[in-house]
Amino acid sequence: MSSSDDDIPLVKGRANGVKSQDRIPKSVDKAMDKGRPSNGHVDPGVSIRMGPVEEMDVDTPVANGHVNGKRKARNSTTNGKSYKEASSSEDDDKPLSKRRRTLQAAKAHVESDSELSDEPLAHRPRPAVKKPPKATAAQIGESSDSDTPLGAKLAKEKAQIEKAAEKEAKAIRKEEKKAAGSKRRSKVNSDSEDDVPLAKKKKPAASAKKTNGVKDEDSDVPLSRKAQAPKKTKVKVEASAPAKKSNAKAKKEEETEQDREAEEEEEQYKWWEDPTKGDGTKKWTTLEHAGVVFPPDYEPLPSSVKMRYDGVPVSLHKDAEEVAGFYGSMLNSTHNVENPTFNKNFFEDFKKILDKTGHGKDKNGNTVKIEKFEKCDFKPIFEHFEAERTKKKAMSAAEKKALKAAKEDAEAPYMHCMWDGRKQKVGNFRVEPPGLFRGRGEHPKTGKVKQRVQPEQITINIGKEAKIPEPPEGHHWKEVKHDQEGTWLAMWQENINGAYKYVMLAANSDIKGQSDYKKFEKARELKKHIDRIREDYRRELKSEVMADRQRATAIYLIDQFALRAGNEKGEDEADTVGCCSLKYQHITLRPPNTVIFDFLGKDSIRFYDEVEVDQQVFKNLKIFKKPPKTTDDDIFDRLTTSALNKHLGSYMQGLTAKVFRTYNASWTMAKLLREMKSTGSIAEKVKDYNDANRKVAILCNHKRTVAAGHAGQIEKMEEKINGLRYQQWRVKQMMLDIDPKQKKKRGAEYFERPEDLDGEWVKEHQAALVEEQRQKIRKKFEKDNEKLVAEGQKEMKAKELEERLKVADELEKKFKHENKTGKVEAEGKGPTIEKMEANLEKLTQRIETMKVQKDDKDNNKEVALGTSKINYIDPRLTVVFSKKFNVPIERFFSKTLREKFDWAIQSVDEDWEF
Repeated sequence: MSSSDDDIPLVKGRANGVKSQDRIPKSVDKAMDKGRPSNGHVDPGVSIRMGPVEEMDVDTPVANGHVNGKRKARNSTTNGKSYKEASSSEDDDKPLSKRRRTLQAAKAHVESDSELSDEPLAHRPRPAVKKPPKATAAQIGESSDSDTPLGAKLAKEKAQIEKAAEKEAKAIRKEEKKAAGSKRRSKVNSDSEDDVPLAKKKKPAASAKKTNGVKDEDSDVPLSRKAQAPKKTKVKVEASAPAKKSNAKAKKEEETEQDREAEEEEEQYKWWEDPTKGDGTKKWTTLEHAGVVFPPDYEPLPSSVKMRYDGVPVSLHKDAEEVAGFYGSMLNSTHNVENPTFNKNFFEDFKKILDKTGHGKDKNGNTVKIEKFEKCDFKPIFEHFEAERTKKKAMSAAEKKALKAAKEDAEAPYMHCMWDGRKQKVGNFRVEPPGLFRGRGEHPKTGKVKQRVQPEQITINIGKEAKIPEPPEGHHWKEVKHDQEGTWLAMWQENINGAYKYVMLAANSDIKGQSDYKKFEKARELKKHIDRIREDYRRELKSEVMADRQRATAIYLIDQFALRAGNEKGEDEADTVGCCSLKYQHITLRPPNTVIFDFLGKDSIRFYDEVEVDQQVFKNLKIFKKPPKTTDDDIFDRLTTSALNKHLGSYMQGLTAKVFRTYNASWTMAKLLREMKSTGSIAEKVKDYNDANRKVAILCNHKRTVAAGHAGQIEKMEEKINGLRYQQWRVKQMMLDIDPKQKKKRGAEYFERPEDLDGEWVKEHQAALVEEQRQKIRKKFEKDNEKLVAEGQKEMKAKELEERLKVADELEKKFKHENKTGKVEAEGKGPTIEKMEANLEKLTQRIETMKVQKDDKDNNKEVALGTSKINYIDPRLTVVFSKKFNVPIERFFSKTLREKFDWAIQSVDEDWEF
C-alpha cells in the first residue's frame, strides 16, 4: 500500500479494538488506483477454490484457532425429522423475549480429516480424471476441459444472468407502472359510466381463450399480490376419485361409504390461493392438542454392571449412574471421547452430580471419591449397552414391527392437533431425552450434560376453550398460555445454551407451508428491485462516508458470494461469524484482487474459500484492514446486521440479507430452465435438471464441508470397481477354458490379472463375496419364515437354512480350486467366446459408468446440491421442470418433501415463471 494510506485516520472504537474514522479522503482512493495493476480485472462473483492458483506474496493469515474442527455425521435426536426444514423464519412466531441472537442449527454439516488441513484447498493436487469413452465429463455437466474449474467457466454466465435480472427488473416495474395507469383510467371511465342509462351500456365481450397454454393471469405477479377470494376447491385425484354418475337422477342411497370418504379426501383447502390468510398477527382462533411425549424414566443398570474407578467397581446413585451411562454408551464415538474439550466438560458436570449424590461405594460400602477422569473406566457400561444394541438388532422383523406398532399407538394422540378446526400434523412432539451435548463443529460446550426436562419447565400454548393436556402424575406445567399470535404448541428452555425449544407443526402443515411460501414469494418480489439495489451499492463502494462504503461492500459480498449477514455473539457462544461480524483474521488479501475467507460459519462449520472480487471491493477491504487494526478487530466496524437490514428494507418491505441467497438461487435456476431443451429418457432429463442444480450451487456459492464418510464412500466405490475388474479377469480366463488358442490369438498380456489386484487382494475379495452370499441366504430364509408365520404355517427348520447355505460353501470351494490350479472353468449354459465377449462389454460399461459416478461424487463433495434444491431454489421451479418435460415429481422430491411442498406441486403449471 502506498504511503498515502497514512492519510486514513483510525480511532479507538468498540471494546474489541480499533474503529475506522467516519470518512475516507479522496486522496486515498486516487493513490490506490495508481498502484493498481492494469490487467487485474476479471468477472467477479464466482469462487475459484477448486482451481489452480499461482504462488504470490500475500498478507500473512492470522490463525483463528478453529481450522481443524471435525465432526462425524450423526442423526438428529431432537425431533426425529428425516430432513432439515428450509424455513428459517420460525423465530418470527416466538415471543421476542425468548428469541436467540444466534442462528439456530439448521443442518448437521460434516468434515473429513483431509479437507481440514491448513493448506488452502486451491493449492492441493487435483487427481487426474480419466475420461471414459461411454460417459464424458460433459454428460455430467462439465466441459471436456477438466483443468478449468466449473466455477471459473461459469463466471461470464453469471455476469450475463445478472444483466438479464437487471433488465427484467426494469421491465417489470415499467409494466406495473403501465398497468397502474391503465387501472386509474379504467376507474375514471367506470365512474363516468355510472351516469349512463343501463340499457345504453355496452356488454363486455367474451374473453378469448389463449391457445398457447399460458394462464390468463400474469405469471410474473407474485401469488400473494393476486386478489383471490378464499375458497375450497376440489383437487383432481387420479384413480382414487369416484366417477361422476351419468344419470342425474341416481338415488342418494347408491352412494357408498367409500364414495363419501373419497369425496371428503378430495376437498382440500388451498391456503396459497388466499392471500389474506396469515397476513395478520392472529395465527389461529381455536387450538387443541395433547401436549408432549416425555422420554421414559431412567432404568438402573443391572447390579453386575458397574463403572470402575482406579480398577475398583463402584456403585453410584441412580442420577450419577445415568450420567456415567451417557458417556459409557458412546465409547465407540471416538470423535467425541477423544476430544479434550468434550471430556473436560463432561467430567466437570459429572463431578457436580457426584458431589450432590455422595460419589461411589465399593463392595464393602466404603465411599470412593471420584476425583480424576483418567481413573474412570466406563468400559463395563459400554459392553452392557453394546450387548443391548446387538440384542435389539437380532430381533425378528415381526418383533420389531410389533414394538413399532405399540410405540405408534401410544404416540398417536400427540401426532396431530386441531388448528382452527382442521387436523394438522405436529412436527416434534417428543421432549428431547437427557444426554451429553455434542454441538456442531468445535462447540465450546460439547460434552456438557443435557438435563432431563421436567413438566414444571414446560409452557403449553392452547385455545381457551380446549381441554388442557394432563401433565404426568405428581407434576404440573410451568404455565398455560393462549397466545394466538404464536404458532408453537409447547416450549421450554434447555440448560446448555439457555435456548428455547419449541413444539411446532410438521413441515407439511398449512402453517409451515405458508412460511416457505412467503419466503419464496419475498425472494420473487426482490427481482423487481435487484437492479436498483446493485446500482446503488456499486456506486456507494466509492463513497467518502466510511459507514456507507462498508455497508455497500457487505451487500456486495452477501449478493455475490452468498455470505450470511452474521450476528454478534456472547462470550459463552460458539465463535461463529457472518459478513457483518468478520474479524481482521478472517480474510486474507492476495493482489491483484483475490480474497481468502477462513472462518467458522453457521453451525461452527469452517468456511474456507478463495474468490476474485471487483477491484474496488479489494481496495475497500484493504482500507478496512489498515493498521493499527489487528487480530479480533472488526472489518465492518461501522456496520451492524440490523442497520444493514434496515437499509435493505427501504427498497422493499421485509427485505433482509438472507433473501438474497434465496433470490439468487431461484432466479438463476429459472433462467437456466427457461433456456433448457431437455430430451431423451427420464434418466437423461433428470440428469439435465441435476446439471442445472449443480450450476446454481456453484454460482450461488452453496458450499458444504466434506462429509466424514466421504472418503469411505469413495473407497467403497473403488472397491466395487476393482470387483468388476476382477470379474473381467475371470471372464477372460473362462475364454481360455473354452478355447486355449485365444491366448496366442489375443496375446498373453490380454489375459494377465491387473497388477494392483494381487493374490492377497483376491483372497480377501473372494472371502467377502462368499460372506455376502451367506448373508443374502440368511436374510431370505428369515423373510420366508416370517411370511409363513403370517400365513399361519409352520416355520422352516434350521436344517433348511444349512441346506441353502451349501450354495455359498460351493462358491468357496470353487474359489479355492481356482487359486490352486490357476484356471477358471467357464460358467453358464452353452458358454461360447461370443457370450464371454458380450459379458466383458457389459462389465466394461458398468466400470466406466461407475468411474464417472465416483469422479462426479468426488467433484461434488463441496457443492451442496441438496441445499440448493430444498432450501434455496423455489420448489415451484422443480415442479415446472417436472410438468414441462414429463418427469415424475418423485424423481426430485422424496415422499416427505412432496408433503412439505404440496402447495408448490398443486399451485403451478408448466408455464409458471419465477
